[in-house]
Amino acid sequence: MRLVTFVRDGRERVGVQLPGEHGPLVLDLSRTEPDLPVDMTRLLAAGEPALDRARAAAAAADPATLLPASDVTLLAPVPRPGKILCVGYNYRGHAAAGTVELPDFPEIFAKTANTVIGPGAAVVLPRVSRQVDYEAELAVVVGRRGRDIPEADALDHVAGYCIFDDVSARDYQGRGTQWLLGKSFDTFGPLGPTLVTRDEVPDPQCLDLELTVNGVVMQRASTRDMIFTVPYLVAYLSTVMTLEPGDIIATGTPAKLPEAERAHRFLRHGDVIDIMIGNLGTLTSTVVSDEHR
Repeated sequence: MRLVTFVRDGRERVGVQLPGEHGPLVLDLSRTEPDLPVDMTRLLAAGEPALDRARAAAAAADPATLLPASDVTLLAPVPRPGKILCVGYNYRGHAAAGTVELPDFPEIFAKTANTVIGPGAAVVLPRVSRQVDYEAELAVVVGRRGRDIPEADALDHVAGYCIFDDVSARDYQGRGTQWLLGKSFDTFGPLGPTLVTRDEVPDPQCLDLELTVNGVVMQRASTRDMIFTVPYLVAYLSTVMTLEPGDIIATGTPAKLPEAERAHRFLRHGDVIDIMIGNLGTLTSTVVSDEHR
């Protein structure tokens, strides 16, 4: 099931994206299941019974009641995550400068919720930075509250997966030992295009990942190259903090391709970023300078 958060007639709602003959369609759950929460975090917190009702509604949907995707505005599937927990250097071949051996523990940092934007929305290049960069990542969406979660049970706490772009201002990131400011400019967290539930992703460590800028491939890898797996990360983070429905775990980014590294430039006004991961779809973001907004 592909869950979405969308706006129509000025109202934010949750729905299910379904395939259509002429493009994706959206089932508005507030119409077919009015007792379900209209906020994604609350829907996830309602647990599997609520998701089962959403699945049943999607399976029984009258095509006449479905909305063309062009009639709605998709937001990030989880527009206001409580936590955005990120992993640095989590792919083999993308190590910290001067590091050869694999780390014993993951490098964890955070982004703030003001970064989150939905599919098709603009990444805004701030006036104060000239070194804005992209990072394609698999995002894990927490579905069930937990603390001290055993690794063997970790996936039971996952609602599903999205695509995430950990946009970063490298000049601000390099101003100190902490990465928070360089990672947390407004719009620096494209997320989407849908939340694909866990049952449609049997193995999160077997997904191909690709990022293009203006159609040119810059990153290409597989999640099998992760150093720390999704179950490990869920379990590890839960030893420190309680994970809550709607929290996001961004699982790290692979190195740029050698040819992309050699020709690397930072993002510019007018660039288009496309990220594809497995069967999660394509997350597209445009890039605009602050001066052109």
